[in-house]
Amino acid sequence: MGSASAQFKTFMDATGKIWYGQGWKDKLAAGFTNSASQSGDKLNTLIQLAIFGAQHGMIWVSLGELPQNNSSASSPDTVNRLGSFLGAMAQSNNDQGPDLAPPAADRKTAEILGARVATQAARWVKGA
Repeated sequence: MGSASAQFKTFMDATGKIWYGQGWKDKLAAGFTNSASQSGDKLNTLIQLAIFGAQHGMIWVSLGELPQNNSSASSPDTVNRLGSFLGAMAQSNNDQGPDLAPPAADRKTAEILGARVATQAARWVKGA
């Protein structure tokens, strides 16, 4: 409901010892979120995740893709169709199963974010 799930929040709240010991400092972090609504307050969820990462001293990796579904000539079948910058957003109709939802464009957006994190991890290791 407009934020990370209760289960994930429980996980976040249990990381106090890691935070105090700076166990995740300079680790890479990224986020993705999904809801049934086009907005579903997904940005709030990504902000919550990014702040959590920042509290742990983590390096946030953004999506890095321009929005592509913002003109009359564009299509909802494009990457980053929901126009996110902070992470990957997906929308899944609540009457469809995982074979149909989220749509292929959102799954491709998530793949791009995953590849971006992997690329940054490889760069991070080389620079260490």
